[in-house]
Amino acid sequence: MTVKYTKNFLDKIEDLFASSEYILRYEKGNFKSGYCVLKENKIVIVNKYYTLEGKINALLDIIKELGFSPKDFSDRKLQDLISELQQTELKL
Repeated sequence: MTVKYTKNFLDKIEDLFASSEYILRYEKGNFKSGYCVLKENKIVIVNKYYTLEGKINALLDIIKELGFSPKDFSDRKLQDLISELQQTELKL
């Protein structure tokens, strides 16, 4: 799967977090990687000043870090998206 840097694709990734047990927030901060994952509180914070491309790349990194699995989601479209994202490798 090729990563599409569009608002629609960002919305799909945000839907993954909305359906998961993690809360996604966009806030300002000086995170070294551009994001922060609070695993104990199940909160993901992404730098709100990132570009669309930066937000998508950060969220894809977080998804891989958290190890989301298609079995974690009941919606078939989200399961398919996770499966495709697991096969995607970012080229920066």
